[in-house]
Amino acid sequence: MPVGDQGERVEAVGQLVTIAAVLLGAITTHVTNHLIERAKHRRELLTRWDEKKLDAYSAYVGQVRAAIYAAVLVYEVREQMRTVPRSEHELTMDLTEASAAQGLAFERVMLLAGDSVIEAAHGVQEATAAIGWQARGAVAGTLAEWRELHATAFAAINRFHECARGDLGVSGVFAGEEHTSRGLMLPNARGHNDRGEC
Repeated sequence: MPVGDQGERVEAVGQLVTIAAVLLGAITTHVTNHLIERAKHRRELLTRWDEKKLDAYSAYVGQVRAAIYAAVLVYEVREQMRTVPRSEHELTMDLTEASAAQGLAFERVMLLAGDSVIEAAHGVQEATAAIGWQARGAVAGTLAEWRELHATAFAAINRFHECARGDLGVSGVFAGEEHTSRGLMLPNARGHNDRGEC
């Protein structure tokens, strides 16, 4: 084989190797960029869903608290523990509206949350419904039973917070003895001189 032909072959092989390396580099760059963009898009989606979840969870807890506050007003006025410049009927209508808003917020949680958060929200719904029933007088009960309903509801809210934090990837422990043992902001048991019923 002439030396010239051999040199041309080496040159051709070298050119092929160079072209292959350029092609491999281009393909690798394209695949890497595609994977980076895909991961970035996935992170953006997760962040967007986490933001929607956070909005839904905080709105739900806000509506729960509003419904509980409305129930407390109805109960205290009905039991003549407080006077306000509005009628019991008006306060009951406020409670009905607050309960409806809570129900809508609960539906949004149902659309976005994982199983544990949904289960915790069901617990909150049950506990706050019981508060509403006694506030309206649909279910009879003593002040001690009323306070127990609130303790149950706040424990359910704490459980919801704990599950929501886990779903959002928030580290740390929310529910614990120090948090749940704090007193509820409810009236103390009435003394013998108040109305004499408890």
